[in-house]
Amino acid sequence: MDVDKLLAAISPEIYQNMLTAVETGRWPDGKLVSDEQRDHTQQMVILYQSKHNHQPQHFTVGTDGELVMKSKQELKRQYKEEQTIISVPQNES
Repeated sequence: MDVDKLLAAISPEIYQNMLTAVETGRWPDGKLVSDEQRDHTQQMVILYQSKHNHQPQHFTVGTDGELVMKSKQELKRQYKEEQTIISVPQNES
């Protein structure tokens, strides 16, 4: 099986469904993921991340194939930056 062709056929929506299945143990329709399905799906998630994850988050695989592990300080800084971006100042009257 050609892995590159398989990865090219995976849409972002399919990737999200696989990621959710690995994380929760259930498919989007609520059915349980078998151990074998979880193993195979987890491998596909890692392969997909290694090709498409240009902004890797904590404990994901970057495009260089390396597992991204951020320190507690880095995670706090990232969280603070995200909160700053989404907070909207209120108008004072």
